[in-house]
Amino acid sequence: MTALQDDTAILDVRSIRKSLGEGAARQVIIGDLSFAARPGEFLSVVGPSGCGKTTLLMCLAGLYGVDAGSVRFEAQAVSAPPPGLSVVFQDYSRSLLPWKNNLDNVVFGMKRTTLSDAEKRRRAAELLVAVGLEGYEKHMPWQVSGGMQQRVAIARGLAAQSRLLLLDEPLAAVDAQTRAELQDLLLDLAQRFRQTCLLVTHDVDEAVYMADRVIVLSRRPTRVMADLRVDLPKPRDQLATREHRAYLDLRHEVISMIRSMRQAA
Repeated sequence: MTALQDDTAILDVRSIRKSLGEGAARQVIIGDLSFAARPGEFLSVVGPSGCGKTTLLMCLAGLYGVDAGSVRFEAQAVSAPPPGLSVVFQDYSRSLLPWKNNLDNVVFGMKRTTLSDAEKRRRAAELLVAVGLEGYEKHMPWQVSGGMQQRVAIARGLAAQSRLLLLDEPLAAVDAQTRAELQDLLLDLAQRFRQTCLLVTHDVDEAVYMADRVIVLSRRPTRVMADLRVDLPKPRDQLATREHRAYLDLRHEVISMIRSMRQAA
């Protein structure tokens, strides 16, 4: 599937290329990669280890420039982190500011908004309630569990009133039970706040469970190998969804693709 050719795309990625390194060590990471996302879609991005998923996310966020092609967010070229776009990183322990309490960490996410200080604090408190952290506003990040820290990071990503939320393996470092809870929380919040989300993950089960579309990347230089629609009922359920025939079939298809790329390496 190529990038959408109309104004319905909130994110439009067209034929981007990206290399990293200097001189003889320079490597092509992304080669001629295109896709797009419509408002309100939840996309998952998977692929073999080392294929460049995080590099792609950095390009989408405007943290890396591309060598060729274009990334457009809300029809505007992305050359630096744009307003209306937020990123939740995998390493929440480093992304949260340890000298600020949980409420102030969420307020920090609104730094680029025009809200008054009082409105920022009110909204931050509401978001902490939304992610299940009512009563932990004054706790420091290091005083709560890893799963709770990631909830703070998610709340901060939402606080910026972003219309596109990029998620870089945000649940990789939490235990299985917390991961399932946070998957459902993210899906609920994305629907509640009408956000477009793009999740980068190594976990095929997670990718299929959460997404409206799963984008499968090839080995380097990375291209879109497949763009697969997820035909599963909503809201998703950790038991019923994972037992659904469409879930099992799509999971099998994606794993088979990734396995075949590994075997060809």
